[in-house]
Amino acid sequence: MSCHDDECSEDHGPAGQSKLESFLFSCELSSKVPFYTFQGDEEEDLEHFLELRTVCLGEGAKEESNVVEVTAMNHQGKTISVPIASLHISCLPMVSLGEFELKAPVTIRLKAGTGPVTVSGLHLIASQVEESDLSDEDDEDDEDDDDEEEEEEITPIKPAKKKQKQ
Repeated sequence: MSCHDDECSEDHGPAGQSKLESFLFSCELSSKVPFYTFQGDEEEDLEHFLELRTVCLGEGAKEESNVVEVTAMNHQGKTISVPIASLHISCLPMVSLGEFELKAPVTIRLKAGTGPVTVSGLHLIASQVEESDLSDEDDEDDEDDDDEEEEEEITPIKPAKKKQKQ
């Protein structure tokens, strides 16, 4: 589940559709603040995901290894901790994780080192879209399509006639 725009929709079978919104996420870990826990709101019908993209050392990082781990639920509902990056200022100051997606709650911890380490990505919120909302959106899309068709029916510009040389 990935979304690069501010909003996008994704079909989740015949039961209905899900609307997916994405927001920028970032946290900084250091010896003073060694962990961050990402939790979604307790609202019903919303699922919160954290899509981690990069882990990078910040300004002032020392010559030491900085290990970052995440703790989240696995497919069996058990809590599991996994190291996701081992950074060193001289050889690996940044790691790109691609689209490493975890369902909330997620704890990101600086397991070793003093940082600062910045973890960034996207906060994704999936919500169920009611069928009545879908039909309203379809009606709006139809209206937009009509406008586009009217614009396309404009007569084409004819090429200018060439002047003959005298």
